[in-house]
This record gives sequence, structure tokens and C-alpha cells, in this order.
Amino acid sequence: MACYLITYDLNRGTRSEYNELYAAIKSYGTWARVTESTWLVISEEEATEVRDSLLQHLDANDRLFVLKSGVAAAWRNVRCKGEWLKKWL
Repeated sequence: MACYLITYDLNRGTRSEYNELYAAIKSYGTWARVTESTWLVISEEEATEVRDSLLQHLDANDRLFVLKSGVAAAWRNVRCKGEWLKKWL
């Protein structure tokens, strides 16, 4: 399993709905919301598969970035619990 960082920009005025995207991200089961538009999920999928599964909840002009976590991380004042980050990163 891998930890993936997901970040996005939804352009208001389109059909994109935050709640629809949030539900899709949370469907991975093990997730954390790090900042307003940055999440982490644990998945056995490849980054392209995570991206593709989330794209169905976005418009063509929305932005999406999925990154498999690396070897080091540092944080301050994140929305999720630091213990979650220590366990999964």
C-alpha cells in the first residue's frame, strides 16, 4: 500500500461540487485532510488510478495533482492529527 497526496483547485461556477469530491476521496477508507484542498489517502492503486477515479468528479477546467508519498515530510498546523501522519507517511 502507498500513501498518496491529493491536491486540487476547483473552479467555481462549474458543475464541480466539493461534497462529491470529498466523498470520493473518503471512499478510500484511510484518509486525512491536511489542508483545505490537500488530502492524503492510503491505497493499493497506482497514482494514475487514483487520479482517474477522482476525475469523474471534476470538470475539465479543474486542476488535480496526485503524488505517491516520498521518504520525508514535515508539517505545522495541519488539519489532521500528527499521529495519523506519523503512522502512514
